[in-house]
Amino acid sequence: MTRVVVTGGAGFLGSHLCERLLDDGCEVLALDNLVTGNPENVDHLLTRDGFRLVKYDVTNFVHVVGPVDAVLHFASPASPIDYLRLPIETLKVGSAGTLHALGLARAKSARFLLASTSETYGDPQVHPQPESYWGHVNPVGPRGVYDEAKRYAEALTTAYRTYHGVDTAIVRIFNTFGPRMRPNDGRAIPTFIRQALAEEPLTVAGDGSQTRSVCYVDDLVEGIVRLLRSDHPGPMNIGNPGEMSVLDLAKLVVEVTGSTSAVEFIERPQDDPTVRQPDITLAREVLGWEPAVPVEEGLARTVDWFRTRGGS
Repeated sequence: MTRVVVTGGAGFLGSHLCERLLDDGCEVLALDNLVTGNPENVDHLLTRDGFRLVKYDVTNFVHVVGPVDAVLHFASPASPIDYLRLPIETLKVGSAGTLHALGLARAKSARFLLASTSETYGDPQVHPQPESYWGHVNPVGPRGVYDEAKRYAEALTTAYRTYHGVDTAIVRIFNTFGPRMRPNDGRAIPTFIRQALAEEPLTVAGDGSQTRSVCYVDDLVEGIVRLLRSDHPGPMNIGNPGEMSVLDLAKLVVEVTGSTSAVEFIERPQDDPTVRQPDITLAREVLGWEPAVPVEEGLARTVDWFRTRGGS
């Protein structure tokens, strides 16, 4: 693949993906309306041959001059604090944005990869979650705007594959962390790191017994690139099957940062998933992929980035 379009290319995941594709010799066109993306995430890429960032909202018609080998649709608010603040925008980029990105892939005979999410499983009643599980989602709850946008995007992607013959793939991304996360984006790890570095109490929702499976961003990108270069349609879980409680995650952040912060328990949000753990059997068998970076090491790298660039 020589020319790739990445929507949401200035976001946390999108920027890491752009960097990896450039390292692999691709020409990369990043499209981002910068509502939640940050151009600073790709500042270091702007002087590299083959990279271009264009401020554009993919809920409008998308046209790109010249050949395109792959379209990776990563545009969307992704943290609860963002999609609760931008519910209509989240639904539009999951619907109209996906439609336009698929249209580009169809027009260019390009492979299309949809960034879906473990949130399609909702508050799961099957554990761990295999790709065959249909999920347990509240469509009218506060998280429904994100969950249902991604579920619709999966259905639309499947329809384009079935009826238009577009070469598509769907990746279901589980909780991911690493450098370039926004300190105030509301997700657990950047919140805990920001609080620990400031010697503030770490705010744990509920009693902290709910579980998450967190994956370092480099591992996630490796899995996505392998799926992109395969012929598998997905959906495919990419995430770390190592499960831990949110309380244990907070304690680990305190340990890694060397903070003296205590833990403070706050009200748990509505529809907050009780468990979250990917079954990655399919990724292991088809892609030969599994995460390689231990959580502690990934946290140490992320903390270093927050100290030097992300602030406290």
